[in-house]
Amino acid sequence: MVTAIVIPIICLYFFFLTKKEMRENDRKWLNSGSVNQEAILSGEIKDISEEKQRFYYHRYIYVQSLKLQTETKLITTQKITPVTNHFKKESFQVGDVIRVYGTWDNNKFLFNEYKVEKR
Repeated sequence: MVTAIVIPIICLYFFFLTKKEMRENDRKWLNSGSVNQEAILSGEIKDISEEKQRFYYHRYIYVQSLKLQTETKLITTQKITPVTNHFKKESFQVGDVIRVYGTWDNNKFLFNEYKVEKR
């Protein structure tokens, strides 16, 4: 009698707990591309690398890493975009001079907005 009551309650508890965690991770996944625009960095693109990474179960992010040559040194910048149905990959060209707006994360500069400058 006790198991007929307790087992369904335990199953419902874990079902709702899992749903809550999935909603939270979906929110984090969608906000992964949002970066505070605290700093500006300008330079010439020297190298481009792109990869698709798993974020959470069936959720993916697209990471574009650019090596920018500024006036003083070579800096790694990253643009992170969640892969959704309406995902559009940004195209960068080696040799372009761009200005990126974002924030520092350890030794990397994360950005979500950029502007191609004319030479």
